[in-house]
Amino acid sequence: MNTDFATRPSVMDRIGTALAAIRDWLDERGKGAWIVAMILAFVAAWPVGLAILGYMIWSKRMFSCRHRHDRRSRHSSQFQSSGNTVFDAYREETLKRLEDEHNEFLDFLQKLREAKDKSEFDQFMQSRKEPRELQS
Repeated sequence: MNTDFATRPSVMDRIGTALAAIRDWLDERGKGAWIVAMILAFVAAWPVGLAILGYMIWSKRMFSCRHRHDRRSRHSSQFQSSGNTVFDAYREETLKRLEDEHNEFLDFLQKLREAKDKSEFDQFMQSRKEPRELQS
């Protein structure tokens, strides 16, 4: 019995690997490369171009090609130690402080919006009362 056949990847595996390599190659070159690939695919065979466009929108590559790399670097900085405990503590403290400041700023913006809404509502209610007072 031939065991080579059992260990060889299937056609679908090879296609998946090739598509992943193409995707990674296009990601390295940026959004422009994705757009050029989509246009060329539309010219060659419109269903393929449509499939690429759908993939770009679904995977959010249409809006930013760096989302995969940014997410990977953000997660790696949260979980990996630099090897310097003092720096790691400083980094954690700074990130915590920045997060707290961000939350305080968002709370401030919310209160500001609420105050603006309240003043607009009070002004509206006052304008509704004025015509009634004039009619009396």
